[in-house]
Amino acid sequence: MADRDPVELHEQQQFEEVPATEAPKLPELDKRRKRKKILLGLAAAIVVIGGAWWLMSDGDHVTTDNAYVNADSAQVTALVSGPVRSVEVVNTQVVRRGQILFRLDDSDARLALAKAEAEYLKARKQFGQISATSGSLAAQIGARDADIGQAQAQLAAAGASLAKARIDLNRRSELVESGAVSKEELTTAQNAYSTAQANVSQARAAVAQASASRGAARESWAANEALIAGTSVDTSPDVAAAKARLDQARLDHERTVIRAPIDGVVTNRQIQVGQRIAAGSAVMTIVPVGSAYVDANFKEGQLARVRPGQKVALKSDLYGGDVVYHGRVVGFSGGTGSAFALIPAQNATGNWIKVVQRLPVRIVLDPKELAQHPLRVGLSMEAEIDVSGAE
Repeated sequence: MADRDPVELHEQQQFEEVPATEAPKLPELDKRRKRKKILLGLAAAIVVIGGAWWLMSDGDHVTTDNAYVNADSAQVTALVSGPVRSVEVVNTQVVRRGQILFRLDDSDARLALAKAEAEYLKARKQFGQISATSGSLAAQIGARDADIGQAQAQLAAAGASLAKARIDLNRRSELVESGAVSKEELTTAQNAYSTAQANVSQARAAVAQASASRGAARESWAANEALIAGTSVDTSPDVAAAKARLDQARLDHERTVIRAPIDGVVTNRQIQVGQRIAAGSAVMTIVPVGSAYVDANFKEGQLARVRPGQKVALKSDLYGGDVVYHGRVVGFSGGTGSAFALIPAQNATGNWIKVVQRLPVRIVLDPKELAQHPLRVGLSMEAEIDVSGAE
């Protein structure tokens, strides 16, 4: 009896308690037993198949709820210092690239721009003056050549006069002993010879002076030509330097109007009208919500089969499970979060306990889905990567 099936014992008892007139037929009992066995077999098969399917499907997916929305936000900074004249946007406002965010007082910038413009015009005029001076110096060289010719002619005349005076003096010196020439005439001839010698020396000095003047004129002309040789009014160094100062002043004036560098949402605005800000100070942030991505922190043991390009299904706590985002893996971080912490973990101790690390995985989202269901930086996400196609 101990080896009999409990179901059969129960049915046997019911069969014995039923009167002979109401006792079921044996074929009906067999049908009931077969039906129960079939149902039990089907239930067991369903459990086995479901468990196998769950194991197989779970092995082709890795999931984490340690994922957060992120974006390459833009820090808005003023490139010039000055007091804030007006602020055109507020927090949570959607802006487009190039839209005015705020303005600085441009009084100093306008004065600097006007001064730079004046210096630029002055440099151009000075170049024209230098060019004209070159012509004048070239003419002076020609005049000095004429002076040299004139001095040389005077030197020749003085030389002829000296030769005549020498002949006259020699002739009178020979006749003075015979009495044909008086001593007074001899003295006059001697004075004339001395005067002729002085005139020759003076003429030679005039030639040297004219030559020196011509050399000075040539040096001045060469120095002036060096300033403009091979250049035009636009390529002159002085003019180019003045033009650069003008461009800088114009740029500084334009920078008093600060515009949005990207499309996005204004966040963390920190300026007010009248506040003086320094160049380089961050005054607000623009978050490009249309190009947000997700950083999913997977455990290191989950990443053996994860590859760039794999499909990812994501759900946000903001919208719940009804909204599913479809993304793909684009890359992995260069290190775990703890590796880049301000105070990295120091595991070289005697009581070291291994802690499972998480590596950030970058996931890009479908822009169309983002436009339909916008996300914000910092929101929590659930990510499930399909690794079924990994090698």
